[in-house]
Amino acid sequence: MNVVFIEIGMGVDLHGQDATSAAVRACKNAIGTNSMPGIRSILPEGDINNMKVRVKLGVPVPAEEVDIDKVKATFPYGQVSVEIVQGGLICSSGVVLPDKGDVNDEVIVVNAAVEVGY
Repeated sequence: MNVVFIEIGMGVDLHGQDATSAAVRACKNAIGTNSMPGIRSILPEGDINNMKVRVKLGVPVPAEEVDIDKVKATFPYGQVSVEIVQGGLICSSGVVLPDKGDVNDEVIVVNAAVEVGY
């Protein structure tokens, strides 16, 4: 893959202990303020669908707890691949809110590195 740019993001699920929510937020954080007006000019055939998006997530829970399809749906274009590695953070929120889905006071933090290229 020819990498054009790399963005880093962080996502947090404060209540509910949902690693997928934290992963999606990390991806949105990584790409949420980017515009790539010239990307089509360097993609094969000028087709946005030929863009490759490689996502690496640092997750503090077993990889099986992350819904990869929901993470991929974060990206509006391109061929998306997702790799999950051990990382991120679990810390205390200091409070348990059952009405928010909490089963404990853990906060799930996920880090994302997003590579875009062709």
